[in-house]
Amino acid sequence: MRSLYCSATSLVCASVLLIQPLSAFDTPLSDTAVREAYFLGQRHDESLTKFLNKYTVFPPPPKVGPSISSVTFFTPYAQVVQLSDLHASGYSAQQAQLDHKGSAESVRITVQIQLTETYGALIPEPQSSRSGGIAIRSSEFWTDFQIAVFDDGNELKPLAFSGHPNYSCSENGCTLTGATIDIVFPASAFESDSATVQIDPPEGEQVLANFNLASFR
Repeated sequence: MRSLYCSATSLVCASVLLIQPLSAFDTPLSDTAVREAYFLGQRHDESLTKFLNKYTVFPPPPKVGPSISSVTFFTPYAQVVQLSDLHASGYSAQQAQLDHKGSAESVRITVQIQLTETYGALIPEPQSSRSGGIAIRSSEFWTDFQIAVFDDGNELKPLAFSGHPNYSCSENGCTLTGATIDIVFPASAFESDSATVQIDPPEGEQVLANFNLASFR
């Protein structure tokens, strides 16, 4: 009898382990979770900022070099919230569910870079230049940043890596102010409760953004 009881207990424990989610956050999202995310995004108020702040790390400003002003970990749930917020009208919960079902769930990590006094829009021209004056920093400067993402210490391979420069414009023209980098991973790649984004800028110190995934939807 004891052996039969142990065998039955083992089967129950194994079943529980099999049905436990492989990720700390919600994935795959249920229809109920998609609806909840949709209605949160439809508020179009400060609640979205408060929500995303929970998914964002704000590193301190550097002494020298560019500033990594924020790093945001967009779970599948957070992405549905953000997408809903982008639709001011004519977007229903049913459409949100259809849009979500049409694509594989992913995690998008967004890194915001700001130029600083020590790493600005204007740079000295190379000494080899005849003019020896000032040049405008390349709009592709963000490609010089090395970014790695780790799940509990294991480096992950991204599905996509993209970026674009940011500008501040006025009547006198536009000035380069920074850049935005987006890195996409399969949601299933994150199997632990912790993730780290490591950013190595071309100048200045390394930046580490640590996330507690157990606190995310």
